[in-house]
Order: sequence, then structure tokens, then C-alpha cells
Amino acid sequence: MAKNNKTSFFCKECGYESSKWLGQCPSCKQWDTFVVGDMSIDSDLGINFSTNEEYTPKALAQIQTNKEDKMTTGFKEFDEVLGGGIIKGSLILLGGSPGIGKSTLLLQLCSNMGKNGKKILYVSGEESLKQIKLRADRIGKFSDNIEFIATNNIQIIKNVLLKNEKYDLLIIDSIQTMSMGHDDSLPGSIKEVRETSQFFFKLSKELEVATFLVGHITKEGLVAGPKILEHMVDTVLYFEDDNIKNLRLIRCKKNRFGSSNALAVFEMGEKGLESVSNPSEIFLQGKPSNASGCTITCILDGNRPILLEIQALVTKTSFGNPRRNVNGSDYNRLNLLIAIIEKRLGLPLYEYDIFVNITGGMRVNEPSLDLPIIVSILSSYKNQATDTESIYCGEVGLSGEVRAIDSINIRINEAMKLGYKKIFIPKANLEKIDKKLLSNYNNIEIKPVTNIIN
Repeated sequence: MAKNNKTSFFCKECGYESSKWLGQCPSCKQWDTFVVGDMSIDSDLGINFSTNEEYTPKALAQIQTNKEDKMTTGFKEFDEVLGGGIIKGSLILLGGSPGIGKSTLLLQLCSNMGKNGKKILYVSGEESLKQIKLRADRIGKFSDNIEFIATNNIQIIKNVLLKNEKYDLLIIDSIQTMSMGHDDSLPGSIKEVRETSQFFFKLSKELEVATFLVGHITKEGLVAGPKILEHMVDTVLYFEDDNIKNLRLIRCKKNRFGSSNALAVFEMGEKGLESVSNPSEIFLQGKPSNASGCTITCILDGNRPILLEIQALVTKTSFGNPRRNVNGSDYNRLNLLIAIIEKRLGLPLYEYDIFVNITGGMRVNEPSLDLPIIVSILSSYKNQATDTESIYCGEVGLSGEVRAIDSINIRINEAMKLGYKKIFIPKANLEKIDKKLLSNYNNIEIKPVTNIIN
């Protein structure tokens, strides 16, 4: 086997390569991340199915595309995150913490796509075939055009693919377990992850087989391995739970075929994951009626609008220093909003303990949360319930002014779909409201707000 031997220093965070050791990486700016290693690449493991004809320059009019270039996953939510479906020849990285449901999701995806006649190869480097079958039996039936292999050897995977070039989808679970077969490198090392990911990148493009790479994440919540892995793939997805009820979130961080700010919501059940088309209904379950300190708002998580309930409790303090506590948002921001209320409205909140909670376990840091938090605090302070059919959205400045927020039409549409009649928004957003949107609903009242004083 021909090798191009090269010993150099490289950053274990992003894969930046240097001929000498550096204290700080010029690429990712991290300190003390350079390690020495043999970065040789085995040239014999390449695959060359492309003809010279395929590399002939073409005008856009000569390039043919069709609907078959996109394959549906059977999950509407997942399709939207991917940009309408799985693109042939795309390389997709799916990262997530252990036990969150990555393998379960991909097995369900195999089951759905197999029913549509797609041929799939599922490669597991972590589990045996019997373990995969036990999980698959809980999910449902699988067609015979879904094949499984338990190995972490790239040579074996290559031989299987060369014998059958008609796979529509390849799943690698996980990229950190794959090995090029070198004696001097262990699976999961920077070198192995780099080389194996390059192999699957070339494979997916030349064979036009869509490939999922499952990736482990670090304690910081990032995909383990060199950063070049995220740069190389077409799509980067993160599978999260955030301790939100029994929900799972798939966030898109990079997508060459669609929005890089998309979000899909799933619920984990006994038979696997199920799409959640309207997460707002889940977060508003058990909402009290006519209770003081409760306000409804609409936030954006990625490009997904979600209605949440903001609760506040204002009670006379028993200590010298009043207590401040917030669950689901920024503590310093809460103190700032309390100071604005004290200054602009003249209320003696320094005599009260104040507790704020975003129900459902969601964590939100966007500015549109300012107005609903202030309304909830005032509602609890005066012991007066807010209108149960009202939504509040807006950023509040230091002088008490309510400033414009983004994506106002998306928020209004979500609120109106769930039957809310009044929507309090910044006055500066009035000009951006789509009149056609309002014409689709009756008895909708838009309440512009300029300042918390009036």
C-alpha cells in the first residue's frame, strides 16, 4: 500500500495542521491543543468510479436535476430540517449524547424508507447484529432491502459497497468507531476520524449514495474529533433533549441544501420517536386559568415558533436582601428588568422576593421574552390575572421602551392558529405585519405597545 508519510503537529479541536508546535491554534483560537501525530493517508483506500466525462465543465442549463434526487425520511419534521428530504450523494453528520435516541431514529428512518423501496446499508461499529435486532423488534417491521453489518473496518465496508453499488442510503454508527486498519492509530483518534470521514465523503459523492455519520459529542456539547469533520459534511445536525418533558430536538447547525436554522421536535414513546407537529400544545398543557402572574408568549427556536407560559411569583420578602430566581432564562436579565420596573413605574420591588419560571423546561434567551416577563411580574405584584386570550412579545429597553423584534409574522401566525385573540407587540413592528395574514383570521386584535408605562 502506498503511503505518503508525514509527521506533523495538528490541533485536536479543529484539525489545523502545522509543521511545528504552536501554543494557540490560528484556526479555532484554542490554547494548548496541538499534538504530534502521523497524518499519512492511505491512498489505496480511495474509490474511483468517476469517468473523465463527469469532470467536463458544464453550464447550469446542462445540469439535470429531478425530484428523485430527494428521498423522504417518513418524518415530515425531519424532512424539513434536511431541506425537503435526503439529497442523493449528501453527507450528513448527526451528533448527540449517549442514549438520546440517535440509533433509534435512524432505525425508524430505515423502516420508513425501506417501505418505499429504498435499499439501505446500516453499518454498526458499536453493537452486534443481535443487539440491533432487539431494538428493531420494538420499532416495527423492516423490509428485506435493509441490510445490516457489524464492523468498524473500512476495508470490509468498502468491499461490501463495491460488490453492490445500488444502495440509496448508508448509515455509519458511529464515525468514532471506524478504523482504517492502521496498526499505529486507534479508532476515535484525530487521525482515524479525519481519514475515515474523508473516505466516506469521497464515497458519498462518487457513488451518489446518501450517508449518515453518527457522531459522539464532548462534554461541551460539540461533536468529538477534528473540526474538519463538520466542515467536510453537507449537513450538521445535533440531537438534544435539554430535559424538556419527553421531547427530543434536532437542531440544524449547517445545511448546504436548506435552512441552517431549522428545528424538528420529536417525542420519545414506547415504540420509538414520533413527530410533534405542534409543540406549543405540549408546553401549554395544564395552563391555569385566571391565575395571576401567568403570561403567554411566542418565542422562536431556530425558525420554529413555540408558545410558552411565563410564570412569576412576587411575595413579600422575609430577609434583608430580596431573593431573585429565574428558571429557564438569564438571571442577570431578570435583575435588569426588575430595575426597569422599579425606576420607570416606581414600584418598591426591593421589598419583594421575585421568582420567574418558563414552564416545560425550555431555556430561552431571546430578547422578545422581556415584555412577557415584565407583564407576569406586574400581574403577580397586583394579584390580577392577565387576559387568557392574549399573547405578549417584545424587547424592553432601559428607558422602558418596547423595541422591535424579528419574525413578527411567524409569531402572529402561530398565536392565531391556536386561537388567541389579542397580540401585544412593539409598535415598531406594525409596518412589517403581513395584511394578508390577518385577513385569514377573524376577530384578531393587534395591540401595539411603545412603552411599559402606558
